[in-house]
This record gives sequence, C-alpha cells and structure tokens, in this order.
Amino acid sequence: MGIRTNILLRVYLAFGLILLFAIAVVFQLGRVQVIQGKKWRSMADSLSVRNMDVEAGRGNIFSVDGSLLATSVPEYELRMDMLAGAIEDDKIFYEKVDSLAGKLSGLFADKSARQYARILREARHEKARYFLLKRKVTYQQLKKVRQFPIFNMGKYRGGLIAVQKNKRIMPFQTLAARTIGYKNDNIQNPVGLEGAFANYINGEKGRRLMQRIAGGIWMPVNDGEYDIAPKEGADIISTIDVNFQDVVQTALEKQLIKSDAHHGTAILMEVNTGEVRAVANFTKVEDGVYKEKFNYAIAGNQDPGSTFKVASYMALLEDNKVDTNTMVNTGNYPIKGHTIKDSHGSIGRVTVKKAFEESSNAAVAYLVNTAYHDNQSQFTDHLYDWKLNEKMGLQIPGEAQPVVKNPKNRSWNKNMSLPQMAYGYEMQLTPLKMLSFYNAIANNGKYIAPIFVREIRRLGNTVEHFNARVINPKICSDVTLSKMEAMLEGVITEGTGKSIINNPVYKVAGKSGTAQVADANLGYRANRKYQASFCGYFPADNPKYSLIVVINDPKNGYYGAAVSGPAFREIADKVYAADMRINQNKTEHFVGNTSMPDVKQGNVKALKHVYSKLGLKPLYASVNALENGIDTSSGIAFEDTKVKKGSVPNVTGMGLSDALYVMGNAGYKVVARGSGAVKKQSVTGGSLIPKGSKIILELQ
Repeated sequence: MGIRTNILLRVYLAFGLILLFAIAVVFQLGRVQVIQGKKWRSMADSLSVRNMDVEAGRGNIFSVDGSLLATSVPEYELRMDMLAGAIEDDKIFYEKVDSLAGKLSGLFADKSARQYARILREARHEKARYFLLKRKVTYQQLKKVRQFPIFNMGKYRGGLIAVQKNKRIMPFQTLAARTIGYKNDNIQNPVGLEGAFANYINGEKGRRLMQRIAGGIWMPVNDGEYDIAPKEGADIISTIDVNFQDVVQTALEKQLIKSDAHHGTAILMEVNTGEVRAVANFTKVEDGVYKEKFNYAIAGNQDPGSTFKVASYMALLEDNKVDTNTMVNTGNYPIKGHTIKDSHGSIGRVTVKKAFEESSNAAVAYLVNTAYHDNQSQFTDHLYDWKLNEKMGLQIPGEAQPVVKNPKNRSWNKNMSLPQMAYGYEMQLTPLKMLSFYNAIANNGKYIAPIFVREIRRLGNTVEHFNARVINPKICSDVTLSKMEAMLEGVITEGTGKSIINNPVYKVAGKSGTAQVADANLGYRANRKYQASFCGYFPADNPKYSLIVVINDPKNGYYGAAVSGPAFREIADKVYAADMRINQNKTEHFVGNTSMPDVKQGNVKALKHVYSKLGLKPLYASVNALENGIDTSSGIAFEDTKVKKGSVPNVTGMGLSDALYVMGNAGYKVVARGSGAVKKQSVTGGSLIPKGSKIILELQ
C-alpha cells in the first residue's frame, strides 16, 4: 500500500467518524426535542417559576386608651416592565416617556426630569422586565403614580409593578419604646411586646407565583395577586396609657439630668388590676442626654435598700415580735466587729413607727437580728412565702431571677446576713418586683403579678383576655396590714418624705430607699455608687395607683427622698389631676326619662333635607351652646362632627356610604364586612395612625 493510499484511508476514516458523531448529535437533539420535550420543559418551568412566601402585615399594638403605639404601614417598591402590552410599540413609549419623567421628578424630587428620562430610555433599550424606579413609596404617592402617563394605561398594559413592603413604625416615637420592643430575626431573644407576642402579631404568610428573569431577579407573575393571600396579624391591646407614659418619661428624664445620674427607671401600676400604665427606662449616653437602652424595670437586679424595710417590719409585726409603739434605739448598732450606722445620725430612742418613718438602719437591723437570731429561717421563710425569691412570670421577656438568701445557702453568714437583709442588702430584686410587693399592701394584701397586655383582638373581636395572676391572695393579716399602711402614710406626713412628697390635696403612702451599689469584683468599698428610690401608692385612703422611681449613681446627692422623691411627686400629682375617676364617689339623682335617642353621623345636606321633609327646623348648636343650653322649642338641634386632623374618625353607627365617605376623606383604606350600620371598627376612633392604613368595618 502506497503512502497516498494510506493517507486517503486515514482521511476517509476521520471523515466517517465526524459524520457519525454529527448524526448522533442530530439524533439526540431530535430525541430531546420530540420524545423528552415535555419532561425538560416542565423542569425548565420549575426552575424559572415558583411559589414564594409573602410576608403578612403585622398586627397593631394599641395603648389602653386606643392610641396606636406600633403599626405596619404599607410601603411600596415601584418597578416597571419595559415590554408591557401597551408600550410594546416604541412610538407610544417614546411619545410619553418625557411626560412620565417630568411627573416622577415632580413627585419624588430626587432626580431631574432629564435624569428620569435618560434612565427610562436606557431601561427600554435593555428591555428590562423588572426595572427599579423607586423604593419606599407611600400609598398616597402610589395613587398619584398610577395616574401618570403610560402607567394610566392599565394595571398590566402600563408596565407599573408595585411591590408592597410593610414598614413598622411607632407613631409616638420614643414613648414606651422599650416596652413595645421590636422584632429582629437576627436577635435570638425577643424584646418587649413585639417579641413576646410575635406569634399573634406576625400573622400568616401568603404565597405568590414568581418568575425568575435575567440577572437572577424574581418578579411577580401577576402583580397584586396571590395564590394564597397573607393573613394579617392580630392586634395587641396593651395596658399602657400614652398620657401617663409621657408624664412618667418626662419626670424621670428631668430628674436624671438634674441629679446627673447614670440610669433610672419609673413604673406606674394600677393597684386592683396589676395593669402597668407606664414604664420608663433611661441610660445616660452623654452629658444631659438619656435614651432607652435597657429595661431596668424588669431586668435591673440590685440591692433594694431601705424600700425593703417594709418586708422586714411586716415579718416582725406578723410574728408579734414588736408593735408600732415598741421603743428602739437608733444611731449605731455594733455587731461582731461591724457597726451598722444611720446615715442621718441618731434620733435617740423612738417608737418602731418613728424608726420606720425616719428610715433607721440601726433600728431595723437590731430588731430583726434580736427577734430571729436563734431561728433565722423563720425570717427568710416569710420572704419565701411571699414568693420574693421567684420570678413573677411577666408577659414580656427579660425578667431577672430574684436572689433572696436563706440559712442553707453557702454564702450565708450567721452573724451578718440577717441584720444586713433587714435593711435591704445581700439580695437582688428588680424595681418591678419591689413595686409589686408595695402594690399588695395597697391592694388589701392581695399580691398579683403585673401585666402589660390586656387583650388580643382580631378584626376588632377579642380572642383572648388577660387578667393578673394572683401570686399570694393574702400576704399578711388585716391587723398587720393596717399597721403597715399607717407606717407608710407616716413616712409622708412625719418622716423622710414630708418635705418632698406630702400633698395637702390627697394622701400618699410610701417609703424612701438608699442603697450603696456593690462593684461586681471589688464589692462596696470600691467606687462609692448609690441607688436612690422611692416606692409607694396613692391616694392612700383609696389606692388607685402604685409607683416606684429608682435612680442609679446620682452625682448630685444620693438619698432616696431627695433624689427620687421629686420625680415621684411630679408623676403622682399629674396622674391624680388627670384621672377624674379617683375619689369621685358623689351620688347623683336623676328624675324622669334621661335617655337620649341615638344620633348617627352623616352628610349635613342630607340631614337638612330630611328635616325639611318632616317640617322640622334645624338648629345649629355649637359645642359651647350645647354645654350652656339651647332653646329647642322651635326646632331640633344638631352639631357638626369635627374629626381631629390625622386621627381616625369614629364611624360607629353610620351607614356604609357615610362611613366610606368619612374614612375616604380622612385618607384611610376601608374593608367592609356584613350589611347595615357600622357596629365595630378595627381601629378606635381618635387613634393616630398614618394615612393609607387599612381599617376594617363590621356592619350589622
């Protein structure tokens, strides 16, 4: 075989192999396309189209008076499909793009009309299907955008895609911020009501069909439509009163600045219900500036100091170890090489009641140590029976574990622990724990756990109601209770609170407290820092509220009455003045039919038309005229309903058309359920919530 033949054979062999490979490729392409086409097309669809979760709107948090503390406001991300049906033709797009750019520039004022026109043209050139126009767009702005050129051609034809996001806001900003809390997926431990009641507030996620487009971006297949609509979360009705919260925060912050303290807390609680009306926590961030950074009220465990003497004297009285007229020495009490001293010096030999009123450390240490030295557990058993060593099981997370020692503890010192505990040392209690014990005295001995949430509501209907848990139905006998009440009132009228807390208008009962704060490593002898507190209730003769103010590390003075007393007095005075139900026991007698017919709000023109048809004369009555009286012998009076700007109108009792008219004019979205007149509305009239929020009306 010649060289030429050999070369030709190799060429033919190579060509034949290439031909066979080409035939195999063509065969496989045909097989994939025809025989396996359905399989691969469905797989491609599953990779480019899928159902994805849609976050539900979170429920609202309301104050006890119906004011909105936290809500989710709809916020939109505006995108544009440059290949939408109505603008597939370049002529239509380019005729109107400059006009659209001008409108967008005028509304958002973030770019010039020329800049908007340029980026819209570039997106058109790139055939973008999900082009981002603007983030953080309000509902009111979205309504205007839908009327702009191109976008007004229709939901799908104009190419506008509005992706709803829910933005969490607090209308009162810093008011009760730490109590309201926040939800953060990156933080393991929940914070405040937002975290503790997340299961109620979060709602149920929906599902939406999304399609992946170029660049790995997912866009809704049908804008605004869901496969499974998200279910909005339930609403929380808290026990916070916004007016009292403002009073408490203002008074505490002012006193912290005045005393140049590191941090402080103040808590206002309703005696009978245990509902916390206000709680403030402030930490110094720079000179004269305080912010809420830590919840000292429920997590600030420290030696309570002299406010704890209430428990010591209660144990002594309950065990008949002393009586209020028992005589005791004050000044110094030496014990095993250590002397317990009264910071204000000796006031001589006085009654137990006077020693309590003047907050003598030496007296209470002597009394407790003498009475219980041979049976020390008898004293600590009282504290354990009162559950002072246990958590209260609060509705919000973060409650610190109380520390109350007993003789079985390794750290117990049989010579020093008992007298030290007598005036509030060698233990760890939170301000709320201490307040709850005082509240039990005001509540006729009934010790209850404080609550922060009253109800859970869904669509305006109560689904769960909360009452305070009873920790101890009776902490002591009525005889002991009456003596403790008299001693606490004596602190204000004759003792340490006389010059600061005493008020001639109403009675206050309470106790001051001053405690030296121990350094975690160096103990009490390191840098001398103090905790000043004042705890009590008012009005003392008919208790409605209990209150504690605790201020830590004040630089300008450190005694409890002098440092915390002014804030206590300011809060108590303003709360007493604001609550018209306190001590309002007057009996009024009415004769005859005093009921008035129900009057529904509505359109004034329609009302006047009805009057004319019935032959009645409408008499316009102002608010002042109604208060001072108006002669209705010649007609029937009516009054214009005035809605506070920015607040939710009260449409209860209205017909649907009137309710829609009023709510629409106020800027709110309405969802109506049922027929007839409005029976309930999901947001209480007068509440302050942003425009564009959704309000559900139930008709019956």
